[in-house]
Amino acid sequence: MNESHGGLAQFPLYFGTAVSRQQSGGNIHLLITMMRLKFLTIFCLAGCQLVFADVPDQFKPAPAPSPDGLLLKKGDRLAICGDSITEQKMYSRLIEDYLTACRPELQVTVRQFGWGGERADGFLARMTNDCLRFKPTIATTSYGMNDHGYQPYKSSIGDAYRSNMLAVVQAFKAHGIRVVVGSPGTIAKIPGWEAGKYQVGDLNQNLGQLRNIDVEIAQQVKVGFADVYVPMLSGGVAARQKYGEQYALNGDDGVHPGWAGHTVMAYAFLKALGVDGAIADFELDLANNRLKVSAGHKLISVKDGVFTICSSRYPFCSGAPLGMAANWYPTIGHDNVTNSDNIRSGMTLVPFNQDLNRFMLTVKNTKADQYRVGWGGQSRVFRAEELNKGINLAAEFEDNPFSTRFAMIDAAVDGKQAFETREVKNLFRVSGDKVTMNQITEQTDKILKDAERERAALEAAIHIAYAPVTYTLTVTPE
Repeated sequence: MNESHGGLAQFPLYFGTAVSRQQSGGNIHLLITMMRLKFLTIFCLAGCQLVFADVPDQFKPAPAPSPDGLLLKKGDRLAICGDSITEQKMYSRLIEDYLTACRPELQVTVRQFGWGGERADGFLARMTNDCLRFKPTIATTSYGMNDHGYQPYKSSIGDAYRSNMLAVVQAFKAHGIRVVVGSPGTIAKIPGWEAGKYQVGDLNQNLGQLRNIDVEIAQQVKVGFADVYVPMLSGGVAARQKYGEQYALNGDDGVHPGWAGHTVMAYAFLKALGVDGAIADFELDLANNRLKVSAGHKLISVKDGVFTICSSRYPFCSGAPLGMAANWYPTIGHDNVTNSDNIRSGMTLVPFNQDLNRFMLTVKNTKADQYRVGWGGQSRVFRAEELNKGINLAAEFEDNPFSTRFAMIDAAVDGKQAFETREVKNLFRVSGDKVTMNQITEQTDKILKDAERERAALEAAIHIAYAPVTYTLTVTPE
């Protein structure tokens, strides 16, 4: 390793941390049994490439393929498919928020197809009825958690998962649909419905094997791959070291993440889709009071050192203004970064701002030692050398000129994705779970048209919520 890779973050990771909780006298004691199979050090490089050393073969993640540029195309229809973790409508919501606000020029539309308790074979059985009818052009998958059966790995589990996932990918490809295969994530404790049977390490080893099978499929069929397993496993350990042993990246049940875990998942999928994260690049020359702005932004006016800018590309916003959060989306100033149910917290566990959320301001020809940067109604003081190198406004200002509009977009996305769950799980099953749209002849057209009319109104609300944002930027000596 050398300095040319950029900042190296090094931390220890134990595979197979078994976590249980016991009730005694009203106090909950966290008991952690470290199955010290072997010590692993992860070096997290720029671009979140991970290098593993001295790892037992049963835990060693296979080298993963990297995205070859942007996989998304203008006008894509993205299908987000998966089990109950997808049906939580959290990482899927963050992805749609991001593509709508941060990359509006791509004009990507999104549908989520999460189904609680589903395995890959379950989706394979319903994908024609529930997904392919909407003619997606690109799809992501997130399976493996239920496929691993909450037990140690055995060849029959791997064989079934490989067969079913390969069939899903091939069915997508047969319809001309590009695919990003998402690996399963991890668990942090044995969930209540499986308590007492196995150790956490046994299950994470199993999930790691399924993750490696996904890598094989992606390479074999030449599709994309999103590595959810590695950042969830390493992020969980890093978070407990940083924020305390009570931190639950994988959620209270050890399986279903809160906002922090879903932020890590969204990061993995957005990276796999090839999004580069270059949202804005502003260069201010104080010698002549001139500001250069990048594509997606327009300088409206300059008066008395106040730059008025109109931006069609938003930074990703980790919280909503108080009173605007939809469906328990974190709120600015009322979220604690040490809390796992927090988007901003999840953004500290992966290089989210560095890789996906760069809203950069560089200031040249500074003469004072420090300057106050005003962005909309907020301001902060920075050293001149920081401004010379460039600061990421998105990382420095949680409350920013885009926060209100971003919250409006998220609220609309939340409403649409909630309907998509009802549409697929209820409306498309007219007289019971076993009766699908494919088995109906007389009612099919009317049900589909009525459902799609309602969804179209919800999608229109997203477009109404999105609008270019006009704001001011100032840089003054302190």
